[in-house]
Amino acid sequence: MSTKQFIPTLDFTTIENGSVSAQAPSNIALVKYWGKYGAQLPQNASVSFTLSACRTETTMHFKKITTATDFSFEVYLDGSREEGFEPKIKKFFQRIEQYVPFLKDYHFRIETKNTFPHSSGIASSASGMGALALCLTQLEVLLGGDNTKAYYTTKASFLARLGSGSASRSIEGPLVVWGNHPNIEHSSNFFGIGYPYSIHSNFSKYQDTILLVDKGEKQVSSTVGHDLMNNNPYAEARYKTANSNLAQLITIFETGAISEFIKIVESEALQLHGMMMASMPYFILMKPNTLEIIDSIWRYRKETGSKVCFTLDAGANVHVLYPYSEKAAVQKFIATSLAQYCKNGEYIHDAVGLGATVQ
Repeated sequence: MSTKQFIPTLDFTTIENGSVSAQAPSNIALVKYWGKYGAQLPQNASVSFTLSACRTETTMHFKKITTATDFSFEVYLDGSREEGFEPKIKKFFQRIEQYVPFLKDYHFRIETKNTFPHSSGIASSASGMGALALCLTQLEVLLGGDNTKAYYTTKASFLARLGSGSASRSIEGPLVVWGNHPNIEHSSNFFGIGYPYSIHSNFSKYQDTILLVDKGEKQVSSTVGHDLMNNNPYAEARYKTANSNLAQLITIFETGAISEFIKIVESEALQLHGMMMASMPYFILMKPNTLEIIDSIWRYRKETGSKVCFTLDAGANVHVLYPYSEKAAVQKFIATSLAQYCKNGEYIHDAVGLGATVQ
C-alpha cells in the first residue's frame, strides 16, 4: 500500500473561516508496540482496547490568511495558551504537510481539553493527536475532499500516527489493530483498523480502571524508549513474540477464553518493562506500588477465581482489566484494597468504547 493515496489531488475550495470539532479516546494496548522505524512505523503489530471516558475534546478554529511562509497556529489547553505544546504540533504539521496541503493557508486556534485530569499520568498524546487529526480531515471534507467515513477515518489514523504512533489506534473501536500482521487482513503499518474478526460476548463492555500510581513526568520518554530498542539485544525476539501473541488472540477473541487472554495481556505488560530494563542505558518506570498492585491482583485472583488482570503502559500506572459481569466485585476490591497504592487514592473507572467522533 502506498502513502500516495492520502495526498489530495483535487483543487480545494476556499472557506474564509470556521471551526471543526472532534473527540478521540485514549487506548490501552493489549499487545504492545515498542520499537519503531522510519516515519513512525511499528516493528511489530499491536492491538488495543479503545477507551470511552478518557478522551480529548478538540475544536480547531481556522481563518484564511493571504501569505504565509510558515505554519500559523496557537494551542489552548482548558482555555489557557499552552506554548509548551506548540513545538510538538509544529513538528507534526511538518510531517503531514504533503498530505494536508492547505495547512499554511490558514491560521489555526486549537482549543483542547481532556476529560481526565491533565496531570493524571495517563498519556494524552494518543487521544490528543487523534482528535487533532480528525479535525484536519473534517476541514479537508469542508474544502471539498472525500467525505466518505471510511476514507477520512483511515486518513485521520494515518495522520495521527505521524504525531504519536499509538494515536493511530484512537480513531476506531472497540478493538483496533495497528501494524502489518500476516493473520489479519488489511492490517497496515500506516494506520490502525477496527479489528475485523468475531469478538466473543465475554469481551463486550470490558472494564478498565486506571490506578494512578505516579503522576509525575517519566524519567525516560516513550520516544527515547522506542529508540533504545534499536540496540536492545532482545529486540528481534520481542517483535516475534508480540506478533505470535496477537495471532493467538484471534482465537481467544473468538472463543471468549478469558484465562488465556489474561496470560497474554499480563505477559505483554511485563515484557514491555523487561525491554526497558534490558536497554542500554537501562531504566525502570515501575514504582514499588506498581508491584504491590500486581501482587494484590494475583493474590485476589487466586483466592476468588476472578478474571481480573492488569496491563501497563510505559509508566508506573496500572490498568485493571475485568469483565463487565465482575464490575461490582472488582470495583469494591479496587476501593478497599488497591486504592491505598494510588497517589492520593486516585483512580479512574473506564470501559471499552467505540472510538472517535466528530461534532
